Amino acid sequence: MSLLLAIDTAAPRLQLALLAGGDRVETLVEDMPTGQAERLFPALGELLARAGVVYKDLTRIAVTTGPGSFTGLRIGLSAARGLGLALGIPVIGVPSLLALSLVARGDASAVLLDARRNEAYFQTFSEPGIAIGTPALLPMSEARRRVPAGAEVVTSPFVDIAALARFAVSLDPALYPPEAAYIRDADAKLQEKFRVARVPETAP
Repeated sequence: MSLLLAIDTAAPRLQLALLAGGDRVETLVEDMPTGQAERLFPALGELLARAGVVYKDLTRIAVTTGPGSFTGLRIGLSAARGLGLALGIPVIGVPSLLALSLVARGDASAVLLDARRNEAYFQTFSEPGIAIGTPALLPMSEARRRVPAGAEVVTSPFVDIAALARFAVSLDPALYPPEAAYIRDADAKLQEKFRVARVPETAP
């Protein structure tokens, strides 16, 4: 039986999910602005126990890759990579804006996530999980202007962890590497191929 673990620590919330056999999902969600590093593995132990499984039963891992909290992303990615290496199983990295699009109820949607400094992380989707173009960091006013007519706008920073688990179960690990997309400069060297373009504000 396949058993996927999904991890999201990109927002101020610890989210874990176990997807067994492609349908049954057990989740653990705790609001947590800080302390995710200390809580993640005890929480995972609780979730595994509740589901009646152990670490060696895991067959793949999915983790959000950002944008999001720099510290939170490091925590989730480090845990996912470490477990994948120890267990010898694939680890799938799912971009956070794509993961957020999974809650859209219709077809066309736009994820517009407050990035502070009067800016937004922005990306459009033809349907949940199917991106149009690449994500960008835009002035907030520019992001709002770019929302397609009739598109559902997703503004919550919190991923539906069960939806993420179901989405990731069939993804090709080679196409979704567990590598961070921080977007903004941080105290670590960015991986250029995952840097999201900053788009200047245009005149009205």
